[in-house]
Amino acid sequence: MPLRPKRAIAGLQNCVHGGINFTELKALGLDPNDILDFSVCTNPFMPPPGIKEKMSAINIEQYPDSRSTELRERLSERLKISAENILVGSGTTELIRLIALTYFRQGDAVLLLEPTYGEYEVASRLTGARLIKHRARERNKFAPKIEEVCDLIKQHHPKAVFICNPNNPTGKYLSRSNIEKVLDGMGDNLLVLDEAYIDFIEKTWNSLDLTDRGNVVFLRSMTKDYGLPGLRLGYAVAREEIIDSLRIATPPWNVNSIAQSVAIAVLDQDEYLRQSLKQVREAKRFLITELTGLGFKVLPSDTNYFLVKVGNAAECRRSLLKDSILLRDCTSFGLPEYIRISPRTMPECKRLIAAIGSLMKAGGGR
Repeated sequence: MPLRPKRAIAGLQNCVHGGINFTELKALGLDPNDILDFSVCTNPFMPPPGIKEKMSAINIEQYPDSRSTELRERLSERLKISAENILVGSGTTELIRLIALTYFRQGDAVLLLEPTYGEYEVASRLTGARLIKHRARERNKFAPKIEEVCDLIKQHHPKAVFICNPNNPTGKYLSRSNIEKVLDGMGDNLLVLDEAYIDFIEKTWNSLDLTDRGNVVFLRSMTKDYGLPGLRLGYAVAREEIIDSLRIATPPWNVNSIAQSVAIAVLDQDEYLRQSLKQVREAKRFLITELTGLGFKVLPSDTNYFLVKVGNAAECRRSLLKDSILLRDCTSFGLPEYIRISPRTMPECKRLIAAIGSLMKAGGGR
């Protein structure tokens, strides 16, 4: 008899993500280097000059620091919190799975605010947790009803609540008062506040001062804003006892030497980051204006990426991929009529608009 995985694995499917599917491109005869990728929500104007050259000087003949000591110390200075409140991971997705592995048991309830990042569900199901879901409605522009969320917490007493803030894929950014309402109802259970895209928000509130308010873990990425998705880098902030528990479940050497060194280097590039984010916002405004002018419904978003209602997202993606342009089909989020777009450079944005216009004239669009 063939060896069977545990029940939680047997019924699980991989989460769908944006980005290039190399197998798909090979089947279509497309060169990955020719693809304009609007499906990933990263900063197209990063990394800063000199960063790629720095990689060649990094010593790869030694194991990396398992505790990412120097990087945590630099983050500590930047965030004005103790380094002992920080855990560095190979992207926030690794940290999400570490949280589930550390705290969730078979049958535990976990609350998700959908539509949202699919890895929360995957990580929870891997542990045998059962999911409770609040589904934001299209008529409310996919903004969650916090009163309903709090009612679900009172009813089910979930072991954890995952909130992506700003949310992926909707771009909605919840206020401090809304997050505090959720935190107030959590009791001794865990709130995971995923702030992977926080640097793309123009006006933010200081969430980290809630660290001592309860069992809350903040997740942040250094690959989205600094344009380093290939290095896989993120970090968690929480009370020291939570970080200590997560560290026990963390694999040794989980963050490679190149990622640690590059992260330390880009932390000195504040002005370059500010200027690049200004360019991102300009490109976003251009895309929204042009798409609205073509007759598309564009949903308001507080961050760099945004949703566009196209009717058939899968067909829209397929059609534009033939022109080496990649968009995010949001069917996996339960939004088969929507695509998600993240701005690129202005010339690339103009190429996208021209391609969509040509597709519409050919009868393949609205």
